[in-house]
Amino acid sequence: MTQGEYGGGLDEEFFVPGSSSFTEFLAAHRPELLSTRRVLPDGVRAAPDQVPHGTTVLALAYRDGVLIAGDRRATMGNLIAQRDLEKVHPADDLSAVAFAGTVGLALDMVKLYQVELTHFEKIEGTPMTLNAKARRLAGMIRDNLGQAMQGLAVVPLLTGYDPSKPEGERGRIFSFDVAGGLYEKRDFHAEGSGSPYARGALKKLFHRGMSRREAALTALQALYDAADDDSATGGPDINRRIFPIVSVITEDGFERLPESETEELSREMVEQRSGSPDGPTATP
Repeated sequence: MTQGEYGGGLDEEFFVPGSSSFTEFLAAHRPELLSTRRVLPDGVRAAPDQVPHGTTVLALAYRDGVLIAGDRRATMGNLIAQRDLEKVHPADDLSAVAFAGTVGLALDMVKLYQVELTHFEKIEGTPMTLNAKARRLAGMIRDNLGQAMQGLAVVPLLTGYDPSKPEGERGRIFSFDVAGGLYEKRDFHAEGSGSPYARGALKKLFHRGMSRREAALTALQALYDAADDDSATGGPDINRRIFPIVSVITEDGFERLPESETEELSREMVEQRSGSPDGPTATP
């Protein structure tokens, strides 16, 4: 069969019935395009000070849905590789993914995941359920296990709005390990080098039924605490006007908070910290 015989210049494989997974299609017909399946030669391990790594991302449920946020710093060893990296991305209308780990692979994985969800919806005529989205992302992480064992790990954080759940429980959070293990987290979670400090802040400040503004301030406080104790995490850069990315997912879909709103909340938080460097205390 010659190229284009089916019309449109497409090869034969595009017209053969198969899986609704775009990743599986590439694996079968164009495996060289899957960056997550390229393993370094035997005995070779990536040097941590030569590959940019993203650091702290977090998520928390709030009254109207779920919030997901991340700092902006990427590091190579003890060097700052980038100050304005975007670690939070929409996956589709009702879900978002953020990442810590190897930046190049993570960005490729996010793009592939976005195509995966769009492809499934076009083939099946309906969006994936949130549980299916989580399992599909877990499979993609598992495909990257060879590179993860060689020092090129990617650790995503998935959030979504699930209209099938009872009101008040529709904002959901999923975490993963480097082998593709899938874990649903209740209320909040953080990943990356600054995550222990961010989780500590979230444990202190989180309460159910927060408004969007309260949730955003809580996320910014947690990222500030992470930056305060983890040199790989970047706090608000007032002089350069570089602030964390904060996004929400509600019944209206994915929304990234405007830069002006994030800046206003960040400046408010930094002003509060000038009088109380350790941040707010837990509410009784």
